[in-house]
Formats: sequence, structure tokens, C-alpha cells
Amino acid sequence: MRGRAVSRAAAWSCAALVIGCTAKHDSSATTGAPPRTAAAEAATPAAQPALPPVSLPDLSGATAAAARQLREQYAVLERERDDPATPPADLADSYGAMGQLLLAAEFRDSAAACFLAAQVLAPDDMRWPYFLGHLYRINGATGKAAAAFERALELKPGDGATLAWLGEVYLDQGRPEAAEPLFARALSIDRRAAAASWGLGRAALARRDFSRAVEYLEQTRALDPKASIVHYPLALAYRRLGRTGDADAHLRAKGDIEVTLADPLMDALASSVRSEFVLEHLGVRALNNRDFTAAASYFRQAIEMAPDEASFRHRLGTALALQGDVNRAVTEFQAVLRRSPNFASTHYALGVLIAASGHYDDAITQFSAAVKSNPGYVEARLQLADTLRRSGKLAESLAHYEQVARLDPRVADAALGLAMALTGLGRYQEASDRLAAAMQIHPTRPAFAHGLVRLYAAAADERLRDGNRALTMARDLVAREQPTADLAEAMAMALAETGQYEDAVTWQREAVSLAARSGRADLSQRMAENLALFARHQASRRPWRVDDPAEASNASGAF
Repeated sequence: MRGRAVSRAAAWSCAALVIGCTAKHDSSATTGAPPRTAAAEAATPAAQPALPPVSLPDLSGATAAAARQLREQYAVLERERDDPATPPADLADSYGAMGQLLLAAEFRDSAAACFLAAQVLAPDDMRWPYFLGHLYRINGATGKAAAAFERALELKPGDGATLAWLGEVYLDQGRPEAAEPLFARALSIDRRAAAASWGLGRAALARRDFSRAVEYLEQTRALDPKASIVHYPLALAYRRLGRTGDADAHLRAKGDIEVTLADPLMDALASSVRSEFVLEHLGVRALNNRDFTAAASYFRQAIEMAPDEASFRHRLGTALALQGDVNRAVTEFQAVLRRSPNFASTHYALGVLIAASGHYDDAITQFSAAVKSNPGYVEARLQLADTLRRSGKLAESLAHYEQVARLDPRVADAALGLAMALTGLGRYQEASDRLAAAMQIHPTRPAFAHGLVRLYAAAADERLRDGNRALTMARDLVAREQPTADLAEAMAMALAETGQYEDAVTWQREAVSLAARSGRADLSQRMAENLALFARHQASRRPWRVDDPAEASNASGAF
């Protein structure tokens, strides 16, 4: 995702734009003048520059609120355009305001014409080339985008957002050496500008300066800890430095939450049209920034505008659940299902909340409804399989794990869950074979090697159980990986199976502690059972507890 910058506000305004602009980014280009009155024509000086034609686009697909706002602004623009006494700067502001509304409402061609007209009328106002830069960049016209951002930067040399966006364009063009000074300037202006260190890290990575890339990317993580997008390039840099353990850890943590960029112009644009869909986008941005209170407020406003739109109420339920208000979240999800009983995402989200409370049968009902409504819903089917297994319905879970693997072989949790279910059914050799195969398919997922250690250490079938093999594997894993509760417990199991109970107790205590420190009090309590077992000088004969979750991959979120 190199070059996809940085703030969610800017990302919403730009990420979906696929622009077919044909207006030239050249103030001398003339495609015709807008209609004017006879009095205006008579009063227009001979040197008055011609402006690109701007008309109101077809608003039949716009929401009522957005259409009303666009018509009102267009009426203002027409009055000022037809009045020969309107100062050029005021007329430029009207064109620019119209362009911003059009862009926010996703009428991109008309927006580009407005910004071009504003730029002709007010060539020293950096806002108009700045907005044009975004339009050109998303259209893939990186040359025009660079020229527009360069002009904006000439007009406002210290603007951090312009520096960052121009740097992004240079990275898109494969010019890290040109991007690097821009990001460095932005960082010198604001030492806490995460977007600047993010750009410097990727520029260094592109130049194969992996040490410098790690330095700046780690700085980005410190400045913006929620930005999970940083983990993937960090993994690449660490791998090229030979630090495979760090590389694997960051690869498992990778996500798509972008680096925050303070960008007042794009933030204002994103909220300029008060439609329910804009409010939804603002709510999603707030969710990504973990501002759940603001997200809930935006979604409530969207519901007021469109009370019959199920997706807005579903998102409100999501925000409430993430805020910790589970009861109200359940109420919102139930309201969605009364209106839209086949809304698969809501069945899924409701199932997640119910399963977390331990009511597995009710959760299974919700997950089953989700996959009935959408048979290809991988996340819901995986949750159905996992909940069936954790409720003791092991045989029923197998088919759903297999179906998830067919739908998306990349889902590592399905392979682990299947092995766990087979183990619970006493089919140890099949479980071992599945784990060994999964290690080849998912080489960066350590949970499969951990699972094999558990099987060799604790399988009830002595034909498969091999304590020495389990201990050798566990020691190799401990030498290469950052300790986790799962690995510490696997090591304890292997030690107990080989009769080293004192060491097993030490490692199991570490597992309990790691689980507690990671916020998994439930897991910590369950692990205490093995701690008591090893203290009595008894080995485990249960590789996994019945309700252990299958966690082979980094989940991106419950909802």
C-alpha cells in the first residue's frame, strides 16, 4: 500500500475517487465560458480570463440533503458569476466552495472544473492546486498531481500536509530520493508528525537502506501506535536485516489502519456535505481511530436522516460494542434484524457478542443464520465452526472448518481449529498431519509448530506421543521466537512429559503470567489447571482445553 497516505479523513475523501477529468491543468486552456448576462459581457474587461464551464450535475442519485446543499451553493455561484461587480477573489471562493461540495458528494468531474476555475481567478491561493493535486493523484495522473502539489507548496512552503502528499506522489512515481527531503522537512517542522516519519521509512526501504527504514518505521509506530499498516514494511525491513523473529512478529500484526496525517483542508472537505453517507464515512473514520463515542454520534445522526437504512444501525451497534456498552449494542443489532432478518453481518456481530458471554448455543444460532444468508461469509463460518467445537460439538465443526479452507485457504485459524477438533475426537494422527501441512502453507504462523509440540507432548495416543521430540521442537521455537503464553505452555507440556516437572512448573507459571499481562484473564485461569497438574508431577494428556480459541493468525477485528 505504498503511497496510500495517511489520514482517514483524507483517505475517505480520496480513496474511492476514480476520476475521468478531461479539463486541462493549464490556466490558458479554454473550453468555453460559462453563460453570462448581456450586462456582464459588456462590463467584462477584454483581458478577463476564460473559465472552464461549470454546471450542476445530475443529482438524481444524491441524497435529499446533499442535493439541497449543492443546489443552494450553485445558486450562490450563479449569482456571483453573473454579477460583473463580483471581485475575482470572491468568485474564486464560490467556485472553490462549489468544488469542495461536489468532491465530497463524489461528483468529481464537476469538482475538477470548479477548482480549475478558482485557480484561474485566484492563482495565489494554495487551496485550489492542492485539491486538484488530490484529484489528479487518485486518477493516477501522478505527473499532474506532482505539478499541482508543487504549486501549492510554492504558495505555502511550510504546509505539512502538502509536503506529505507531494512526497506520497513522488513515492508513487518511484522517486524516493525526491520524496525523502519533503518528508524530512515536514518532520523538522513537527517532530511528532507520524506521516513524515512514515514517508521517510518507506523512502529508505525503497532505497534499500533497511537500517534507516527500521529506525523511521519504529518511530512511526511510537508516534501513532494504532497505525497497523506500518507493520508490513517493518517486517520487510527486518527480514532483509536477517532479523526473522522480528519480521514474523510484525507480519502477524499487519493491518490496514493508516497513519494519521493532520490535514485541515481535507478534513473540512470530508464533512462539508451533511448527508447520511458522509456521516457514515466519518463514523467509520472515528471507529478506525478508536474514537467510539464520536463514531456512535455520527451513526446516530445518519440514522436520523435515513431510519430505514440497516447498515447505519449495524454500525452504531458495532461502535457501542467496541465502547463496551454491550447491552445497547445487542439492542441495536436486534433492531436491525427485526427490519432486515437476513442481514448477515448483524447476525455475525450478535453471535460474537453472545459467544463472548459463553452462551454458545444462542451464538451458534446467529452464526448459522449468517452463513445461511451468505454461504460465502468466511468469518461467520469460521466463528460457527469454532463455536461448535468450543461447545463440544466437535464432529459438527469439521465440515465448517473444511468449507472455510475451501473458500479461503489463507485463513490460518481454520487449519488450527480443524486440528484441535480432530484432537478432541481422538484422531491424533490426522491432527498431526493437518498441522504439518499447515506449517508448509502458513510458514509465518508459529501456532502450527506450537500445536505439534502440544500433540507430541500430551496426546493420549502413546503411538504419537513423543516427549523428547516435543522438547527438541519447543527449545528450537523458544530460541527463535518472542515468548507467548501459548509457546510457554507448550514448552511446559514437553518438559512435564520428559519428567522435568520443576522446570515445567516454572514455564507454566510464565504462561499464566503472559496470559494475564495480555489481558486474557480467562486463559490465565484455565492455564492454572495445568500448573496444578505439573506441581503434582503429572504430565498432561490434553493438548488443548475444550473451549480454547483457535488463534493462528492476527484477527483484524470481530465486526
